Amino acid sequence: MIYLIPTPIGNLEDMTLRGIRVLKEVDLILAEDTRTSQKLLNHYDIATPMQSFHMHNEHHKVSQILQRVKHGDTVALISDAGTPGISDPGYLLVRQALKLEIEVCCLPGATALIPALVQSGLPSDRFVFEGFLPQKKGRQARIQQMAEEVRTVVFYESPHKLIKTLNQMLPYFGGERKLSVARELTKKFESQYRGSLEGALDFFEQHPPKGEFVLVVEGNKKK
Repeated sequence: MIYLIPTPIGNLEDMTLRGIRVLKEVDLILAEDTRTSQKLLNHYDIATPMQSFHMHNEHHKVSQILQRVKHGDTVALISDAGTPGISDPGYLLVRQALKLEIEVCCLPGATALIPALVQSGLPSDRFVFEGFLPQKKGRQARIQQMAEEVRTVVFYESPHKLIKTLNQMLPYFGGERKLSVARELTKKFESQYRGSLEGALDFFEQHPPKGEFVLVVEGNKKK
């Protein structure tokens, strides 16, 4: 059995009771960054052995991990924050496990996109999640594509690219397009800007972005 365990995106109290129990019961925990995850394990007195599993080594480790599971071990995968597989490692392990008919169970829990969407005030009955935009190749084309989407669009952005992204969006979305920008969700300095794209650009040019951001953008109402 392989478990995917969501971990808090900031506030440690968001760890579920079931998640804590499973992490204590499995034979091995796979962690994106063992130093970051050790703080979580220490907080909940979890002594389960841990190995690193991240984007730079997952291709090499998948076969070894699945062999352990085939021989009877149970394994839990966690990322630094949020749900594994959502802009974090996890997809490759799940895909290969299912090919080998290994049971996979994902627990419900913390993720940044749902709170940001629900509290944005924008329609949440139908939405598109884009994750992070491409770094270079295909970035402009993706932004143009998003501008035509009629459903609410949710994506992640880093602080050093936020203003650049807003500027790139402006010609295609228009300055009046509504959006919400959630910062540092569940953390001490959590905040949320709600307004227009043009207003967000003005705001963050005056208040230099810090922390991690989730952008929730109104769908194209002209379609």
